[in-house]
Amino acid sequence: MENKLPVGQRSPKAYDNPEFLHSRDARVIRILAEYLYPEQRFRKLRVRNTVVFWGSARCLSEEEFRHQWNALQAQQEWRGAEDTVLQKRRQELERIRPLTRYYEEARRLARMLTEWSLTLPPARRFIICSGGGPGIMEAANRGAYEAGGISIGLGISLPYEQAPNPYITPELNFEFHYFFMRKFWFVYLAKAMVLFPGGFGTMDELMEVLTLVQTRKIRRRLPVVLYGEEFWRRVINFDYMAEAGVISPEDLQLFVYTNTPEEAFAYLQEHLRTVYGLGAPYEEAP
Repeated sequence: MENKLPVGQRSPKAYDNPEFLHSRDARVIRILAEYLYPEQRFRKLRVRNTVVFWGSARCLSEEEFRHQWNALQAQQEWRGAEDTVLQKRRQELERIRPLTRYYEEARRLARMLTEWSLTLPPARRFIICSGGGPGIMEAANRGAYEAGGISIGLGISLPYEQAPNPYITPELNFEFHYFFMRKFWFVYLAKAMVLFPGGFGTMDELMEVLTLVQTRKIRRRLPVVLYGEEFWRRVINFDYMAEAGVISPEDLQLFVYTNTPEEAFAYLQEHLRTVYGLGAPYEEAP
């Protein structure tokens, strides 16, 4: 005998069916949701222009580094300096110790940009945007928070490192599943980008943005600031790429190096005033 539905039992609507929404067939709906939901939030909070900060998730603030270092010292006194696990942890901390300066400088630059932005009319402000996690991302959101401004965190679901930092404006804290939708929102509203030292993720984001600017898929003027010249010149030899003919000499003008928050701020402020200055009509990002 065939099974029969109980009298009056309704099937759930497709948009209320979690099993369907998380299925392969509904992937396009999930992708659209990662486009439409941020758009709704940005429109509500009048976010039109962003300055994006990228960089390593492994950078520690000065206070966090001291906290972890002191905790390690205490453990070594208790368990012995020969403990191999603690020795490894000590080496890791010693290796990333120089990165703390970049955390503090990203924090200061974000604070300076936000303090200046708050003097502009609301529709003309430049909102700090980061990947929402720890390290340089936290530093950027923290600087904006300390200046009394709002800031964005475009998080991504990962098995490690990525968790929202506490300085993101709650209404602008997002969690993405798809990297490409997250990248879209990084770029779509961006009026400037600042890249601090970082790993694979930072390199990926840098190269993608430079490619979009080089090929004029991004048609607006978008300054790309490489913060920490020594690091970037050692990691990527752009000059040799031009000498080898794989990029044009003109492509070296797609980015600038800066070494202090004040230098980066002066460059960005001048650019943003010139291109998106007071009195200029607002234009949708192409």
